[in-house]
Amino acid sequence: MAFTLDPELAAVLQALAEQSGPTPPPARDDWRTLRARGTASMRWLASLLPAYPSGFPLVKADSHKVRSADGAEILVRWYEKADSAPGSAVVYAHGGGMIAGSVDLYDSVVAGYVQATGVPFLSVDYRLAPDAATGTGPVEDVFAALTWLDGQAAELGVDPRRIAVMGDSAGGGLAAGTAILARDRGVPLARQVLLYPMLDDRTLTPDPRLTPYVAWTWDDNWTGWHALLGTAFGTDAVPPEAAPARVATVAGLAPAYVEVGELDIFRAEAVTYTQRLAEADVSTELHVHSGAIHEYDRLAPASRLARRAMEDRRRVISAL
Repeated sequence: MAFTLDPELAAVLQALAEQSGPTPPPARDDWRTLRARGTASMRWLASLLPAYPSGFPLVKADSHKVRSADGAEILVRWYEKADSAPGSAVVYAHGGGMIAGSVDLYDSVVAGYVQATGVPFLSVDYRLAPDAATGTGPVEDVFAALTWLDGQAAELGVDPRRIAVMGDSAGGGLAAGTAILARDRGVPLARQVLLYPMLDDRTLTPDPRLTPYVAWTWDDNWTGWHALLGTAFGTDAVPPEAAPARVATVAGLAPAYVEVGELDIFRAEAVTYTQRLAEADVSTELHVHSGAIHEYDRLAPASRLARRAMEDRRRVISAL
């Protein structure tokens, strides 16, 4: 089967290639270089959106500290639209391959969702692997944000039964892991919204059909997962909260919205996870976008493909 890159994405990638020229990939396990490149990329992607706060005059943000399971203090940022009505809320985990990213780099992304839907978001500055946290550390940070919001619900005007968890890429994997913790620990969760999620540490074998298109490579995936899992990487000791594809049963998890591009190395694991949810009678919605690579919506936010995806996300968030 031959794949075709979406023409609007192809134009963006061609322009980028002409501007920057070829860049050798970082060596496998060189998480410092991968983090530096990821941070630079996220800064550039953020520049494609209106700047926060000037570009989102109706959205205000307040920062707080929450305490994770091991006692570490985690920054969270609460975004709220001035004219929003009390009710639902979303806990958001940013992308970055488990090793990069921050709340600051996602200011405009999260503020954009709040402005478009009127639903407040709590963005989580979870600790990054491997220097700040490993294993279940990052997912426990996101879960700590969920439980903090649950405890502050009355003060913030939130219905605890209408809280969702959401994330993209690595953050999508952490959102899925948080949904597992919420089920197992009896914390109510209305929905999990997983955007091209990083779910399975075993996705390491290149697919030659996808190789010409991938932005996040199999070597990058190896580096990210090894940074997070350390000596457990590649063994049966990997905790399912950290790599949700390994969870024994998905029964009882929160309803899911899952989205992935067909030219993304995470396609197969996202589809498989969604199929497991459906077979366990968990309400699911899956979108596999033709011609889309990893982070297609961030690379070309004005494209028809990105606008269609954003319409679906707004619909799901607004319906909480």
